[in-house]
Amino acid sequence: MKTLHLKLKGMGCAACVTKIEKVINSTPGVIECNVNFASEEATVKYNPNQANDETFQKAISKAGYQAFPLENIQPETIDIEEENQQKQQQKLKLKVIFGGIISSILVLGSLPMMLGINLFFIPSWLHNPWWQLILTTPVLFWCGKSFFVGAIKSAKYFDANMNTLVALGTGFAYLYSLFLTVTGTVFPEFLASKNLKIELYYETAAVVITLILLGRLFEHNAKGKTREAIKKLIGLQPQMARIIRNEETIDIPIKQVQIGDIILVRPGEKIPVDGVIIEGNSQVDESMITGESMLVNKEKSDEVVGATINKTGSFKFQALRVGKDTVLAQIIQLVKEAQGSKAPIQRIADKVTGWFVPSVIVIAVVTFIIWNWQGNTTLSLITTVSVLIIACPCALGLATPTSIMVGTGIGAEIGILFKNAESLELAHQIKTIILDKTGTITRGKPTVINYITTAGIANGNELNLLTLAASIEQNSEHPLGKAIVDYAKSQEIGNGTKSFSKSIPNCQKFEAFPGKGVAGFVEEKAIKIGTLRWMKELEIDTKVLETQAQSWEKDSQTVVWLAVDEKIEALFGIADGLKPSSAEAVNTLERMGLEVVMLTGDNQQTANAIAREVGITKVISEVRPEEKAMEVKRLQEDTKGKKAKIVAMVGDGINDAPALAMADVGIAIGTGTDVAMAASDITLISGDLQGIVAAIKLSQATINNIRQNLFFAFIYNTLGIPIAAGILYSLFGILLNPAIAGFAMAMSSVSVVTNALRLRKFKVDF
Repeated sequence: MKTLHLKLKGMGCAACVTKIEKVINSTPGVIECNVNFASEEATVKYNPNQANDETFQKAISKAGYQAFPLENIQPETIDIEEENQQKQQQKLKLKVIFGGIISSILVLGSLPMMLGINLFFIPSWLHNPWWQLILTTPVLFWCGKSFFVGAIKSAKYFDANMNTLVALGTGFAYLYSLFLTVTGTVFPEFLASKNLKIELYYETAAVVITLILLGRLFEHNAKGKTREAIKKLIGLQPQMARIIRNEETIDIPIKQVQIGDIILVRPGEKIPVDGVIIEGNSQVDESMITGESMLVNKEKSDEVVGATINKTGSFKFQALRVGKDTVLAQIIQLVKEAQGSKAPIQRIADKVTGWFVPSVIVIAVVTFIIWNWQGNTTLSLITTVSVLIIACPCALGLATPTSIMVGTGIGAEIGILFKNAESLELAHQIKTIILDKTGTITRGKPTVINYITTAGIANGNELNLLTLAASIEQNSEHPLGKAIVDYAKSQEIGNGTKSFSKSIPNCQKFEAFPGKGVAGFVEEKAIKIGTLRWMKELEIDTKVLETQAQSWEKDSQTVVWLAVDEKIEALFGIADGLKPSSAEAVNTLERMGLEVVMLTGDNQQTANAIAREVGITKVISEVRPEEKAMEVKRLQEDTKGKKAKIVAMVGDGINDAPALAMADVGIAIGTGTDVAMAASDITLISGDLQGIVAAIKLSQATINNIRQNLFFAFIYNTLGIPIAAGILYSLFGILLNPAIAGFAMAMSSVSVVTNALRLRKFKVDF
């Protein structure tokens, strides 16, 4: 399967979406097609053995539209698109200004006819039908050219859309006025015989075109704001990189960076691409990628992500991923795909727009016949034009995609990536959250969580002991040794200064004993760090701390002993520590009414200990990787074996991938494996479980916004069409002016997009 992204041109309204999707889906080899009216883009998944890019371009061209392949998004691509958008905006603005001036003159000249009185301050030449014809023609056929061209194209393919409605409405008013103008001048007796008054509607045609263009101008401005998340993400990418080649430092464009290049980054600079530090250390601001505001310590062997900001020190790193393979590029692509996908709720609007325009044309014809049959030609004309103008399917077409674009964009900004619109919609329906333990609830790496000395840790001696332990363990590759070194570096003493502002002393005669521990000499002291069994083999007395060691072991901690000169001096209690927000996140999820379950392959004692710490009461432990998916399925089903509730699985490892795929909503921890993220529907880049809460609340806010948009769009057309057809005139003598109908139609789309933009104010309060 291959995925193709196309930029579309020539779409007039939501009815065009239905047509293009129908054309593409009928092409052999197509698996799925989604057309986004808001972004004017199409995403096609197809079998490359049966079709290619040109196949779809030709099919779309035959349908009366244009399509261009969208390459990988680059800053220059966005710049070109922005430039084209600005040119279109300027042209549209010019047409609105021109149409506004002419329409004002025409309305002023038509006032005597509308009011039935002669107004002395209005020049007589403004009343002249021929002068009104001359003024109206450029508004109709220059300002409104796109409507008529679009309508003609649609007619060629026996189709109808918003262009058809506008062209029919304004064209009808213009031609009727032209007929009266010519006949009134050449054959006035004909009009008298038919009892027809010269009531012209030039101003109606001009005002309607101008108002619809004004609405389109507002709509374009608002739609542009829905793409701001993508623009911000692309804007994060630096343009230049400082690389070291042949012992020479040079600045080159980001495009020329190759995998394996050595790159120098100074304080305050953006990191150009993804890589691994080979020299130096610093603190890095990763907030634009993860949404986390805290600086992250980076040192040798740590990975860095392109577009993040180096804050304090300088370092050199080797490029691992460049171009479209960087984390930022993948995030941008994922957001683009999510914005172009369709939520299940959109299918309602799609079904309606499929038959909407033809139905409106039928209603307009019936309206004309009914009022004309009653002998009121003027009323039949006004109501027919109003029906054609007011009935716009654009609001329906924009209701869902604009909200999806804003919602997925907001998610990306706060470190939550939705795979598609369906996962965004489904998230708020989750009833059960299944959490993996290692790397999800816990940090996924051993951490010193307890430390005690024989003399008590409050006597100041612990600083020297930690220095001795770190000196030995910095030579070890064992995860427990790294945990001790990290703990030693993180500690502070009484005056608040860092314990290890100075370098850790070197050790001599380092030796590792597999399965037992490590040994060496530091400052002429013999240091041994290892297991209780090894200490007893060495005949070192351990009674002084054995009670404490047994207590920690009951809490599923790994106990490491420290001996100095053959005497026990301290204990380290090491465990896979909880993430800082895990307990709070679990508590919040339960307050939201969700069932929280821990699913892990660890033994029951360890699993229960972790569950108690975070407040989870339901634990499923000692589950093999292949069994995790079955446990997810079991939780989805009721007692009769039928699917009863929406279940989300949260995990970070390869062993979680089957369970993530089985769940209704798979949520991957972004700090985990690529396999887990590929199998998931939502990715939490930062790895913070509070992201689950944010994802669910963002889903709820987005779906509520979509429902508001759809309600407004349906109500607008449900009420607007009967009023335009003259139902209020027959009851109360109130008639809708076509110009007001045009304004209402234009504002309906603007209102929907503006409402969608309210999502940009989304905030999560935990």
